Amino acid sequence: MPSASHYNLPARPTRQREPRTLVPYYADIADRSRTPALRFVARIHRMRMLGTALCALPIASVLHEQAAPHWTWLLLIVNALFWPQLAWLLARGARDPAAVEYRNLVIDAAAGGMWIALIGVSLLPTAVLLSVLTADRFAAGGWRLIARALPALAAGFVIAWPLAGRPFAPDTSLRTVVACLPLMFGYQLALSVVTWRLGRTIARQNRELERATRTDSASDLPNRRHFDTRAAHAFKLYQRSGRQAALLLIDIDRFKHTNDRYGHGMGDVVVRRVGEVLRGVATGDDVPARFGGDEFALLLTPADRERALALAERVRTQISGLVFDAEPGLSCTVSIGLSETRGTHATLADWIRDADAALYRAKAAGRDRVEAG
Repeated sequence: MPSASHYNLPARPTRQREPRTLVPYYADIADRSRTPALRFVARIHRMRMLGTALCALPIASVLHEQAAPHWTWLLLIVNALFWPQLAWLLARGARDPAAVEYRNLVIDAAAGGMWIALIGVSLLPTAVLLSVLTADRFAAGGWRLIARALPALAAGFVIAWPLAGRPFAPDTSLRTVVACLPLMFGYQLALSVVTWRLGRTIARQNRELERATRTDSASDLPNRRHFDTRAAHAFKLYQRSGRQAALLLIDIDRFKHTNDRYGHGMGDVVVRRVGEVLRGVATGDDVPARFGGDEFALLLTPADRERALALAERVRTQISGLVFDAEPGLSCTVSIGLSETRGTHATLADWIRDADAALYRAKAAGRDRVEAG
């Protein structure tokens, strides 16, 4: 039958205590690694219960028309009602739930071939069963699962057809046609909903992954890689159209001293607060970023020298005014180097080099100041 698409060390632990601490720890790791597979098993279980119930309708209609023996009815009840629960228990309790569930899906295909034989290849139920089985296997495991399921389906048919006396009754009654409709439309709709939800989940995870790859976690600002991409785009735009942009390189003054005196936890707070200031002043296409350690940058686009100087001074003033409730004696200042795009810049590296030189002059001149390149 078809279904749808998983450094504080303890003080000398005793022999008696070790199994009670280490074993649950590693068992917890194993449980977490099984979670995606168990979610896959749960999705399959729900779809299997729906699929076997809906498939039973046209099969029961044909069996009734053919006055099938009692054992076929018993087999149908077992397949439709008990097999989904057994398959779920087998997969849920396995060490590798996904592998067992894929095996169960192959068994489903073999059962489908058996029922096609037992209903004498009744045309519409056979076509619908084959369609659902194929779509289902592909949704669950792609071509690899199809390659395993189709031979199983053929084997189920080859074994069951001679045992049933080689029945062949392709004509389909109106009642059986009606019995096929829930399977044709209801099950395919349910499968489409599951696929759509999985697609949305994957899209959301991809967005989260993309954000993680371009974001610095400590400051919640874009990282150097993302900043370089945006800066390169701004520089090319300047070369093509003359659209002015400005680059601020920002360095937290005496950041190592802050970490040494107040601890790295407080250093992380400083980094986060500086990031908040940069996000607050950035507007439009401006890009604040953290390069790492005590280094930040702010890409201003579009921006001329006047806007860049005013905004750089605003950044410096806001950061120097930060108050840290946990450490009232802590103060934070920054040195800023500024460079706007101009014709003497042949490459992006030239632009960055000018801003870096301006930053060096700001630190050499006593820090807590803005210098323009």
